Amino acid sequence: MDTLTVWLLIVGLGVPIYTARASFIFLFSNFEPPALVARALRFVPVAIFVSLIVPELLFVSGQLWVSVLNPKLVAAVIAAAVAWFTRNTVVTLVVGMAAMHSMQWLVRV
Repeated sequence: MDTLTVWLLIVGLGVPIYTARASFIFLFSNFEPPALVARALRFVPVAIFVSLIVPELLFVSGQLWVSVLNPKLVAAVIAAAVAWFTRNTVVTLVVGMAAMHSMQWLVRV
């Protein structure tokens, strides 16, 4: 593939993608959503986070596993408690990882 073809591909694929993404910025830059929609949109990041994390904590090999022997679940509960009380991200990460590795060592999953 020669250099001209590569550049034509880059520009040819980049322009429509940039246009599609920028159109939302240009079209909705002065748009003020209704109060109810704005209030509902505040919960979108939390909902996405929960939808990604909960299945990883509760399912092991496609099977629901809610038990004190589930290392991920126990480590998540411990990390959540540490986060709640300390409000310190680094401490939460360190304690959560230590709990996870300790539980995996104890349970041998």
